[in-house]
Amino acid sequence: MFNNSTILITGGTGSFGKKYTQILLEKYKPKKIIIFSRDELKQFEMRQIFDDSCMRYFIGDVRDLARVEEAMEGVDYVIHAAAMKQVPAAEYNPMECIKTNIYGAENVIKASVINNVKKVIALSTDKAANPINLYGATKLASDKLFVSANNMVGSKRTRFSVVRYGNTVGSRGSVVPLFQKLIAEGATELPITHVDMTRFTITLRAGVEFVLKDFERMQGGEIFIPKIPSMYVTELAKAMAPELGHKIVGIRPGEKLHEIMCPSDDSHLTLEFDDHYVICPSIQFNHKVDFMKNSIGEVGRSVEPGYEYNSSNNTEWLLHEDFLKMVDDVDLS
Repeated sequence: MFNNSTILITGGTGSFGKKYTQILLEKYKPKKIIIFSRDELKQFEMRQIFDDSCMRYFIGDVRDLARVEEAMEGVDYVIHAAAMKQVPAAEYNPMECIKTNIYGAENVIKASVINNVKKVIALSTDKAANPINLYGATKLASDKLFVSANNMVGSKRTRFSVVRYGNTVGSRGSVVPLFQKLIAEGATELPITHVDMTRFTITLRAGVEFVLKDFERMQGGEIFIPKIPSMYVTELAKAMAPELGHKIVGIRPGEKLHEIMCPSDDSHLTLEFDDHYVICPSIQFNHKVDFMKNSIGEVGRSVEPGYEYNSSNNTEWLLHEDFLKMVDDVDLS
């Protein structure tokens, strides 16, 4: 699918964008990979690692429609990873979060349709399901924009889908680099927000490979959710530093005790496949789509009414050794 194709990654200098670029170059021979982001230093640093002839680096902000349109000329596939995603920062700077996560999403949609892009996948978050913080609310709005965009393309070929998953081990801003730093500095205890807190957990490589597969699966309008394990934050800390104590620091502004990926209120729209879920659109499209069978022939089934997939009722839990293998593989995977 990606051989001799042009792929644009918004927010491409982030953890996901760099891993996505690495795997695209490992597995395919793309015509171009365009990294679209607003930080010239991060682009300079990324260019030192990924300097293949197919690489292109565009300075720009998803808030700027004209620049997004320019960057998307001749693009076949778009991964929209640009976002303001730190929960406390979003609570204190709400309009900045709205401008990037909602207005930016609208600009990506408009530019994709104008440039007749084939397929677009927007990255979402478990915090968009039943959101209680501004970041989650903006990502829910973004998800709705991308889903409904499939009904606004008219005769154009562009199709939009969303991928939602949980906390990524080792990504910038995650708890793992923080704990590693504290351990290296000789801390005597690790900060824990709440003893009962749970989180979904996925590696960057697994997240990227799931998105790659979803480009093949998508028909437009789906929210794809991988089946991934959960872990108590206290167990995560014990796995990384079993000899250290814990200091309860309290839940941060806008933070949840447990994360949800498939809300019970959406159970009538949720389909279960072997290794993932799909939340179907709540609206009827002008074109007919059978979401029960995806583009590569995988067949799903409806979940039970009221079913909810959250990090506390998960059937798959990470053991210490499995989590540590995830951490060890962060830079190698």
